[in-house]
Amino acid sequence: MKDHTELPRDAAELLVCVKCRRGRAAPDDERWPGQILFDALGAMELPQGVRLTPVDCLQNCDHGCTVALRGGARWTYVFANVDEAAHPAMILDGAARYHATADGLIPWRERPEHFKRNCVARIPPLETANV
Repeated sequence: MKDHTELPRDAAELLVCVKCRRGRAAPDDERWPGQILFDALGAMELPQGVRLTPVDCLQNCDHGCTVALRGGARWTYVFANVDEAAHPAMILDGAARYHATADGLIPWRERPEHFKRNCVARIPPLETANV
């Protein structure tokens, strides 16, 4: 599932856990809620500069679908409680806003409401002098 193509330095990457199950047992049809979310996002037009990448697990299994945004010298954000049917457009809006920043810090008032209330983690960039 890994995409080893190099991202441009200023690009952003939207990681989607395709194994997210929202605290349920494996679904009968073997399509996990996370896979449904990934497929929905993949069917939409991605914001310029944003790459969509599936990941097998973000270790947040009981808290809805989970996504992460990372890229370049930006902070990485992990968001939970994402709904595979209701949130794809909101996620892409947030990804576009994230990409538009140099550091990943979307001003509070400009963040999608879901991002404000469902941030699981904020991780500093790999290459940073001060955090």
